[in-house]
Amino acid sequence: MTTFSPQEIIDAVPAEGSPRRSRSAIVGIVMSVLVGAFLVFDVIGKLTRPEAVVDGMAKLGFPVDQAAIIGVVLLVCVVAYAIPRTAVLGALGVTAYLGGAVAANMRIEAPLFSTTLFAVYLGVFMWIGLVLRRPELLKVVGLRR
Repeated sequence: MTTFSPQEIIDAVPAEGSPRRSRSAIVGIVMSVLVGAFLVFDVIGKLTRPEAVVDGMAKLGFPVDQAAIIGVVLLVCVVAYAIPRTAVLGALGVTAYLGGAVAANMRIEAPLFSTTLFAVYLGVFMWIGLVLRRPELLKVVGLRR
């Protein structure tokens, strides 16, 4: 269990008159929470293996035993994405996971726009949310000075 000193708690509380979060940061947080909630739902499915997940894994050509491993890997990435200090690392991990989902769906020739590219849509939504809550990332990729 993590313990905090009284000074750390005081430092974490915003002082009166301190700047509030911008609207874009709030929108980014909401987008990130929505993406995180969807991914946690996916993790729960992989770890509990309801019939729909078992059927989906078989349809994609994965042994059902790998669902737990995939679920744990995704859980680690989502937790990293949820922690502000490691959010970029988590987003990279989730992006890799989503890339695997695209590849698996392409392999079975799933419908392109509704199924295969859904992971791409989710990834774009995730990165937009992250950039809205961490605009300094635009400087890293050269889109802002």
